[in-house]
Amino acid sequence: MAPKALVTGASGLLGREVAKSFEYAHWDVVGTGLTRAKPPSIVKLDLLNGEDIKRVLDEEKPDVIVHCAANRFPDSCTKDPDAARAINVASTGTLASEAYKRSIVVIYISTDYVFSGKPGEAPYTTSSPTGPPNVYGETKLEGEQTVLEATKDTNKGVLGVVLRVPVLYGRPEANDPAPSAVYAIVDAVRKAEKLKEGEARVKVDDYGIRFPTATEDVGRVCVDIAKLYSEQAKADPAKKDLPRILQFSSSDKYTKYDMAKVFADILGLPTDKIEAWDPTKDDEEGKSTTVRPYNTQLDTNALKDLGISTASLNFVAWW
Repeated sequence: MAPKALVTGASGLLGREVAKSFEYAHWDVVGTGLTRAKPPSIVKLDLLNGEDIKRVLDEEKPDVIVHCAANRFPDSCTKDPDAARAINVASTGTLASEAYKRSIVVIYISTDYVFSGKPGEAPYTTSSPTGPPNVYGETKLEGEQTVLEATKDTNKGVLGVVLRVPVLYGRPEANDPAPSAVYAIVDAVRKAEKLKEGEARVKVDDYGIRFPTATEDVGRVCVDIAKLYSEQAKADPAKKDLPRILQFSSSDKYTKYDMAKVFADILGLPTDKIEAWDPTKDDEEGKSTTVRPYNTQLDTNALKDLGISTASLNFVAWW
């Protein structure tokens, strides 16, 4: 009998690809969604409702949960911290607790924004001191802590593991609401092309360093983690040496302005209407109220030590 994975947020950019990766690996897969549920492949689940979580877990009986669902928009989290904590922290704690009671492995998708990203600090290991620069990072770190706390008793094996990832890109669907920050850069390039003579150029951040990573690669890594941790839990529950925090990232290094130039080249568009911009030196136009880090590069050695490949698709070649 094939093992079963449940993927929350399966209608989103990452969750959709994670679900596909499990299917390719011959797992039984069910996704969850709320406004974009599509039974039977994506069942409806209100993560803010504890009884709904219990119902879905009892009906689906997964071996592994990959928890992708989240408020992943930093500006939205800054605007409404309470709503962000409700989905990123409280519901995560409920899901992890109910999963633990049922001996289900939980892989919690977190972010590089749990680190401060100050110049000179990166790369960050899994044990590096955290210091989120904004509400989004704070809520994801608190989400990590709820998962680790809910699954701290390892008598059943390691049933809770955090996977931190950076900014992502992948195959969006037509109804995806702002798939990721990478796609906002594509939009900026297209906007610049349409500017009329004399209009101000489009400013694109050339300060913060990012490591854009393909959702396909994250999906593959999730499958490898799921196999290892679920098999360990069944074969040797007393074994407690598996790490509880892992990190995955591409090694491709870009500022948003670098990415804009890549997209302009691919689309055959000029770059003369795109302006490299340093938000740390400009208090006015275009500056978000949400602090972004300078460099949150993730060290991936913890995955390598488990024998899990950290190879990644090339950013330019993928597009």
